Amino acid sequence: MTALLTRRKVLAGMGVLGLGLLAGCDTRGQLSYKYGKDLSDKILGRTFKLKNTEGETMSLSSFRGMMPMIFFGFTQCPAVCPTTLARAAKIKKLMGRDGDRLQVIFITLDPERDTPQILDAYVKAFDPSFVALYGTVEETKATAKEFDVFYEKVPAGDTYTISHTATSYVYDSRGELRLGLSTSLSAEECTEDLLTVMEVC
Repeated sequence: MTALLTRRKVLAGMGVLGLGLLAGCDTRGQLSYKYGKDLSDKILGRTFKLKNTEGETMSLSSFRGMMPMIFFGFTQCPAVCPTTLARAAKIKKLMGRDGDRLQVIFITLDPERDTPQILDAYVKAFDPSFVALYGTVEETKATAKEFDVFYEKVPAGDTYTISHTATSYVYDSRGELRLGLSTSLSAEECTEDLLTVMEVC
């Protein structure tokens, strides 16, 4: 925690000296992450269009200037989804003021059951700033394919659950894919890698 606080102070100092650089983020080369997977050589999520819980059409460019962290799941998920969203809320707190730039985006893989009202209540129970997106069954399939996300319905009694990829995809403020965070990482480990992304953009 002390290391994270120290790093934030260094970043704050760099901000004054690097205002010129921020106007055009340095995207040259690959970043070095301690815990997450470098995805800067991948092109994912560039063209998706889904609706937020207010019915507005959103795309990756809707979050330009922020640092989007996208996670796929469903509200009836028993463990992975709530654990990942709770971790994201903790990450925002660990980042302090820098956490205001982190935009957590939850994309449902279960549009048949996850209504806008259910989605909105679900994500905001973790943090009021979290955004939920949804589409038709066809749009959901297309978006998952665009992110190379696997998912399938698994029968569970008289209903079903969903098996799915549980990676969190992190973009920089220009919409460049940077980082993949697995569910096995702690909030502290994720925060350190997210601060590395912020050093560049």
